[in-house]
Amino acid sequence: MNPIVTVQDAVTAFEPWMEPTDAELDTIEQELPLILADVDLLDAQIITLDRTPNELDARRIRRAHRRVLSERLALANRTATAILPGGAA
Repeated sequence: MNPIVTVQDAVTAFEPWMEPTDAELDTIEQELPLILADVDLLDAQIITLDRTPNELDARRIRRAHRRVLSERLALANRTATAILPGGAA
């Protein structure tokens, strides 16, 4: 009979060197408005899973979707200006 043994490293998967780097934390901080907008959109969609959406639900979903698109545009503009220093010659 072969015993079933889990590999401790695979289960816990945490080492001090596995912390996010400063660059990764900065990237997360830059993307945080988009992440929060996505969470709001998911909340609005989850509310309507078990019922037929009424007008207020539809408005909330549209508003959250517009906010996600706006944040994606803002993030794209921020990263584009960060990547292209200087300007057109």
